Amino acid sequence: MGDQFTIAGRNFRSRLMIGTGKYRTFQEMVQCHDASGAEVVTVAVRRVNLTDKTKESMLDYIDRKKYFILPNTAACYSVDDAVRTARLGREVGLSEWVKLEVIGDEKTLFPDVFGLVEATKILAKEGFVVLPYTNDDLITAKRLIDAGAAAVMPLAAPIGSGLGIQNYSSLRILREQITEVPLIVDAGVGTASDACIAMEMGFDGILMNTAVAAAQDAVKMAAAMKHAVEAGRLAYEAGRMEKKLYASASSPLSGLIK
Repeated sequence: MGDQFTIAGRNFRSRLMIGTGKYRTFQEMVQCHDASGAEVVTVAVRRVNLTDKTKESMLDYIDRKKYFILPNTAACYSVDDAVRTARLGREVGLSEWVKLEVIGDEKTLFPDVFGLVEATKILAKEGFVVLPYTNDDLITAKRLIDAGAAAVMPLAAPIGSGLGIQNYSSLRILREQITEVPLIVDAGVGTASDACIAMEMGFDGILMNTAVAAAQDAVKMAAAMKHAVEAGRLAYEAGRMEKKLYASASSPLSGLIK
């Protein structure tokens, strides 16, 4: 499409980022990554075999020449855990980038925004490129940017819920108010139309996992998400027509040859 977006000085062609969890097999994961057209693949540091070379690792199935690995701090419930996990990902050579999660509630997996801001500040000072997963609150987003976030990743609905965009107004406010860094919808997308709507709102990208991995045909869903993200972005750039209460003829009566 010739449409790029930039995070921390790095350009990406695809605005779709994809996860590595919940797939039935590693082979299915590989097929989905390929079908999605994504360049960024996120990996949970705490759920990957990083040290025992005698055992199979998810990383064995990710082509580092083709995909940019974005480590994440999934399952971290404190600032210390999240910071330690990010450091581990960098030490084993994954990346100095991190999708930062500091979870505040085990049932909803909503973020601990106070801890998230603190962890962002610590990691940014250590040279990490920090992409925090957060709620849909404008003030929190601004605090994260002040703390050094390279992008902000608000949820559309709870992680893994597949509910689609439940907070349209809040996300719209974020999009209108946050211009300093990219905004990437993270969590809640369930199907292609959800992704398309988010992109039509003007978000810079979408990160998803369960919507693809839990689909009955995961590979087809990955392809659908690729096209949905591209279509939504094109529609946003095109600018939709004005909404009208009454009909307007596609072939106007004015100007007819008599």
